[in-house]
Amino acid sequence: MSMVEPSIDFLAEKVDSKYTLAILSAKRAREIMAGAPSLVECKSNKPVTIALEEIASEKITYERTKSGIK
Repeated sequence: MSMVEPSIDFLAEKVDSKYTLAILSAKRAREIMAGAPSLVECKSNKPVTIALEEIASEKITYERTKSGIK
């Protein structure tokens, strides 16, 4: 079993909750699958891994609203 890089603990420091992390990474992964360019150099070509790398490097921001996360 391989370790997740970047670590969940490190990623959790970049957002206000693990829920936000899950939603943010899923939304960004969908954007990448739809053709959005990657904002970071990543060894992996998996959309979720790329999204997590972008969050870790603070290339992705979010705004919590009453209707969800933007």
